[in-house]
Amino acid sequence: MMHYKEATQWLFEQLPMYQQRGASALNAKLDGIKKFCNYLGEPHQKFKSIHVAGTNGKGSSSHMLAAILQEAGYKVGLYTSPHLKDFRERIKINGQEIPEEEVVSFVYSHKDYMSQNALSFFEMTVAMAFDYFASARVDIAIIEVGLGGRLDATNIIKPEVSLITNIGFDHMDLLGNTLAQIAIEKAGIIKPNVPVVISEWHRDTEAAFKAKSAAVGAPIYFASDLIEKVYSTDLKGSYQEKNIKGVVAALRHLSGFNVTSSHIKLGLSNVVAITGLLGRWQVLLNEPLVITDTAHNEAGISLVIKQLLNTPHKSLHMVLGFVKDKDLDTILPLLPVDALYYIAAPAIQRGLDPLVFIERAAHFNLFCNHYSSVNEAFKAAKKQAKKEDLIFIGGSNFVVAEVV
Repeated sequence: MMHYKEATQWLFEQLPMYQQRGASALNAKLDGIKKFCNYLGEPHQKFKSIHVAGTNGKGSSSHMLAAILQEAGYKVGLYTSPHLKDFRERIKINGQEIPEEEVVSFVYSHKDYMSQNALSFFEMTVAMAFDYFASARVDIAIIEVGLGGRLDATNIIKPEVSLITNIGFDHMDLLGNTLAQIAIEKAGIIKPNVPVVISEWHRDTEAAFKAKSAAVGAPIYFASDLIEKVYSTDLKGSYQEKNIKGVVAALRHLSGFNVTSSHIKLGLSNVVAITGLLGRWQVLLNEPLVITDTAHNEAGISLVIKQLLNTPHKSLHMVLGFVKDKDLDTILPLLPVDALYYIAAPAIQRGLDPLVFIERAAHFNLFCNHYSSVNEAFKAAKKQAKKEDLIFIGGSNFVVAEVV
């Protein structure tokens, strides 16, 4: 029998992984995951689920849903991606990560099949989650889409309700260059007769969602039209308000589960403690104030910058790193000119050379220094910052993973 490190190393190395390699690692069809789940005994058909897609907010919304349903007394599976520190963050039941021995057992038992059928990393991990949730007999599982929706490996489930959070520009090389095109890909999770909730209405995406829901007979609801009561959450950032509306609306259309206003209030107030979520407006230090967030595309970074500028501070220090396929022309205009920038590449194959960023940033009058690693950049920012200053660390999930 292999050890946990061996099992995860095999998963990471066996086949290309989108997080490391980008578009070349993507396996854009559902045949592989369908065949694998058939081989496993159709585990995805043995539990109820909520399917969550979107450009921004799907991770936070998934954790909110899990926290509320746990607060209501249910046994709740949670599948999200990517992980920040440990592979097991992707697969949880009631906030507890899948045990190491379960990961080892799955890989050891099915390694030959996965190798022979050339499954993608994501197909393997999705199937592992489905198998674990079925074996554990969860009452419901929250399943977050990895990328897009229509051809995502998670899209073989038939959920109780679907939730689409927000549509923005990200992964345009795979999903399309307009919000309408991207919305069509996300709308791929809309299933016949399954209610779908859209967290955020947008004129450019409304038609795509309404067309798909009409075509398959799925009731469609826009959360902004439905939810008036305001709930607060321990997930900081004003941008969580739209996520909360989508989550509350999704629960309103979840049949067969008893979720009260009190469950919603308590769950939303304790998302981090209940689910173990990392990297969402996470405070690492108070003097100086150090905040990290996984926002990594135009819409997400725009919201984070707005929140940063509303946070009291004297000087702003930005520790940033990006991946190579990031559209810097949409990111750079958002960055405040009066901040100090500490640029480093995340420690992955797709990490963007800091000098490329700095050369482009010069056109936007941004003052940048570059460093050999994210931690070196963070050290430099801490050395430079005074007590009343604010340090932000972000630009990529992989940057955040190096500091949390």
